[in-house]
Amino acid sequence: MACRISELVIEAADVERLAAFWSEVLGYVEVGREGGGCVEIGPPGTGFGGPQPTLFFIPNSAPRPGKLRLHIDVNPTDRDQDAELERLLALGAKPVDVGQPDDAGWHVLADPEGNEFCLLRTRLQPV
Repeated sequence: MACRISELVIEAADVERLAAFWSEVLGYVEVGREGGGCVEIGPPGTGFGGPQPTLFFIPNSAPRPGKLRLHIDVNPTDRDQDAELERLLALGAKPVDVGQPDDAGWHVLADPEGNEFCLLRTRLQPV
C-alpha cells in the first residue's frame, strides 16, 4: 500500500490573499476554514480526499528564512503556455530569475508572497 498527497500546507502572511490567488490559478474553491484564520481550497465538488490535493493556508507572519526547498509546478489545461503566462501575470504572479537558461521550456514565477512556482509548457487535460 502507498500514500497519496492529500493536501499541501502553505504558511502565509496574508492567508486570504494567497488563497484567492491560488484559487484563481488552479480553478479551486474554498472548501473549509478552521480556527486561527486557516483557509483550505480545493477542486470544486470534491475538496479534501479527492483526486487532486487541496491547499491549506495557515497564518504565519514570520519572515521566510531563505529559499524554499519545494516548489509547485503548474501546467495549462485550456490554453497554451503563453496565454496562461499572461493570465498568471494578470493575477499577480511575478517573473523570477533563479538562473534558469534563456531557452528554458518553463517560466519561473512567484506568487504574491514570493513563493516560487513554475509554469510548464505541456498542456494537460483537466481532472
